[in-house]
Order: sequence, then C-alpha cells, then structure tokens
Amino acid sequence: MTIKNTIQRRRAIVAIGAAFSLALGALPAQAQSTVQVKHASGTTAVPVNPKKVVVLDATTLDNLSALDVNVAGVPTMSTTAKPLPRHLARYNAAQKVGTLFEPDYEKIFGLKPDLIIVGGRSQAKYAELAKIAPTLDMTVDRTKLLDSAKANVTTLGNLFGKQARAKELTGKLDASIANLKSQAANAGTGLIVLTTGGKMSAYGPGSRFGILHDSFGIKPAVGKLDTSNHGQAISFEFIQKTNPDWLFVIDRDAAIGREGASAAKFLDNELVRQSTAWKNKQVVYLDGFNWYTLGGAGITAMQENVDQLSKALSAKSGR
Repeated sequence: MTIKNTIQRRRAIVAIGAAFSLALGALPAQAQSTVQVKHASGTTAVPVNPKKVVVLDATTLDNLSALDVNVAGVPTMSTTAKPLPRHLARYNAAQKVGTLFEPDYEKIFGLKPDLIIVGGRSQAKYAELAKIAPTLDMTVDRTKLLDSAKANVTTLGNLFGKQARAKELTGKLDASIANLKSQAANAGTGLIVLTTGGKMSAYGPGSRFGILHDSFGIKPAVGKLDTSNHGQAISFEFIQKTNPDWLFVIDRDAAIGREGASAAKFLDNELVRQSTAWKNKQVVYLDGFNWYTLGGAGITAMQENVDQLSKALSAKSGR
C-alpha cells in the first residue's frame, strides 16, 4: 500500500468516525427534547409538543380544544356520561380514562401517554399519575382566577406550538371583559347563587365564582359571604332581604345531569318574586357546564360567560 493510499484510508476512517460520533451525539438531544414547565404542583420536564396526551381536567380540555390540540384520553364528566358540550365535542370519541375524581390507572397506563394533565378535581391524584408519565397540574389559582386562567392558556400554547392562537384567545377575552366592566358600572348590584338538590348557596367576592365581581365588575349585593368551596347556605328570605338588582343562577343539578326541579322552578316563589331582580326580569340562568363543571376557567367557557353577561346587561340597558 502506497503512502498516498494509507493517508486516504486514514482520512476515510476519521471521517466515518466523526460522522458516527455526530450521530451518537444527536440521539440524546432528540431523546431529551424536553422543556421544563412550572405548574401548580412543581416543575416537570415535558416532551416538546407531546403527541399522546391524557387529560383529567375539564378546564384544560376546554383550553386544548380552543388551541386545536388532540387528546387521547379524557374523563367522563356527568353522572349520565352524556356527550360533551359543543366546544368539547371533538373529544367525545377519545378513550374514557375514569372520572374527574377517580382516574382509571390501568387504562391510562395502557395508552402509554407522553403527557398527563390534571387539575382541580383531579389534583389530588397528581403524585400517582406522575409515576406513569410526565404530569402537569394545571389547577387555577382561585384568588386570581383571570390571570391564572390566561397563564394556563399561554403555557399550553407554548408547549404545543400554538403561541399565536393563545395570544389571540387571551386578547379577545381581555377586550370582552373591558366592555363588560363598562356595562356593569351602571347595572346595579348582583348576587350569584348555586342551586342543587332543593338547596341554595350564595357566592361573593373572592369566592369560587367571585370572578363575577372581582374581574367582571358586577357590584356585589352583599359585602361579605363565606368564601369556602360550597359558598354560604342561604334561604329565599335571604334573597328577599338582600334584594339584588340582578340574580345570577347556576343550576348544579342540570350541569351534572342529575334529575331534579329546575333552578327556575325552585326560585319561583313568593319571597324571591319580591326582589328587584325578579320584578325587573333580571334573573340570568348561567351556563352550568361552563360555570360549574369547567369552573369558569377554560378560555372558551370564560369567553362565553362574559358574552352571556354582556348580552344580558345590554338587553336591559338598550345598548
């Protein structure tokens, strides 16, 4: 073998070795193509743009639907397992993997998800689910619901490469809320109540449904109410004495698919009929699925809630 051939051979070996080293170096980068995501239960390394996602949080489903992201596994959300509402209908065919409270671990494990998302009612299952796959806890902060809800949409938009859509959605919501607040400034006082099983609770600022006052600008008819998750138990007489200009009603039984008297029939009695809200036909029956099941924190639910309130106030003001 000539010196020239030897040099050429060595060069070829070096070139092959370099290419092989580059290939090996690329593998870990691909395998470790993750991003650190901060969430309600910590920080988790999540695959960039995960392909197979299991979601056990209704609010996150709302957000992902608005961002046009497919989901492999979802929970059932009502006692009758009825189909999901219009803005979540794309997930009706997805594998059912338990309920909002109780995941079906075997089914979830069998799906081999790239990512699991919990939140709200499923938050308590975070630690167990994190043993199956990277898990995010997207529980919203109820003390600053609007900011927390928008932050979750932005986080999901970044994770799934839907940044522009997330910005569009949050921008539209901000504009709608600004308009609603201007309407609410002269609309009078409001009281939001939840009816269920022949009982009723009221919610004020800083509560589970306090966004009505805290961010949407409706003046509270009562200065202070119990801010616990179940609100403050009230009677028909309470509504009569509080005498709100507006009464906003969430029918929990209808939201979860449970049989019972409708909120409209339940409230139609002598005491409630004496209130300004009833006399002026300013009783608004809110979308139970959006307010109760989704907690009013999904981007589509919140937008629809704002739109419904704005329409109700506009109808009475003539705007």
